[in-house]
Amino acid sequence: MAGTVLVTGATGYIAGELIRQLLAKGWTVHGTVRNVAKSEAGLRVRLGNPSADAFKLFEAELMSDKGWAEAVAGCTHVAHVASPIPAQAPKHEDDLIVPAREGTLRALRFARDAGVTRFVQTSSTAAVVYGVDRGTYTFDESHWTNVDHPDAYPYVKSKTIAERAARDWVAAEGGALEFVSVNPGMVLGPVDSGDFSASVELVQQLLSGAMPMAPNLGFPIVDVRDIAALHVLALQTPGLAGERFLGAGPFLSALEVAGVLRARLGAKARKAPTRPMPDWMVNVLALFNAEVRGIRTEIGKVRNVDASHARERLGWTMRPVEDTIADCGESLIAHGVVKV
Repeated sequence: MAGTVLVTGATGYIAGELIRQLLAKGWTVHGTVRNVAKSEAGLRVRLGNPSADAFKLFEAELMSDKGWAEAVAGCTHVAHVASPIPAQAPKHEDDLIVPAREGTLRALRFARDAGVTRFVQTSSTAAVVYGVDRGTYTFDESHWTNVDHPDAYPYVKSKTIAERAARDWVAAEGGALEFVSVNPGMVLGPVDSGDFSASVELVQQLLSGAMPMAPNLGFPIVDVRDIAALHVLALQTPGLAGERFLGAGPFLSALEVAGVLRARLGAKARKAPTRPMPDWMVNVLALFNAEVRGIRTEIGKVRNVDASHARERLGWTMRPVEDTIADCGESLIAHGVVKV
């Protein structure tokens, strides 16, 4: 099955791999970007130079109606991947929350009005696994982040609020539109350019020596190629209205990720840390460093994700997490992001 699908945020990490897989399966793809003139040439090269008939770009932004009707015209499906993800903490949480929520509702409205049959939102495990104190937890699709808890920082709030708003809107105003969410963990794997995603920054910092000791935190990890495949399944599998699919593999600590890099990359990972950072040191550094302050609420929490629903309902599979981490590190070196 293949139709015409709109992929929002086409220059993004997940979106780029998703577009590659959709084109390979015979879909016609529309993509949104902020500026076609700046993005098109480089994006087409990244995607293997698809034909103009197979892949078309449109200008559209999360906070404006301009361009959305043209982008979604003729589409049977939408994959709404675009969402603000900052490299640094925003000045105000609404700088993330408002465009995430309003952009999702805007995409939904234009999709419904254009007669789209299936809308897949890229949410996040951030909408599922936060709002907890220190400890070890296992989460499935029934869980929701508590945005009132101190560990729900602005990005976490933005993903949670946007997915809840989408589900409420679809229930009230969606009509025949089928809505599905995909909730990835930390997305790693190969990058295809030096303009790398914020999600791979952990690997970049571990390899570069920017993190001489590893703080006591970690994330459930998923490969960008596998999470893109989960999106494809969510787009094309019938009978999924209202479904929610967690997409993540094992929870690995920063020190465990560093260990994989050392084992698989050898001398190229010689700067990766071998020692844990004491929690007290994180708290001291947080007084002077905004980035450390942003991760302080992660300390001492093990958030396991149960992805069995995606495996059982959709037949989704994941490659070994060691391959994902190694491929991420090798590609960061190959593109000159990390100097060795």
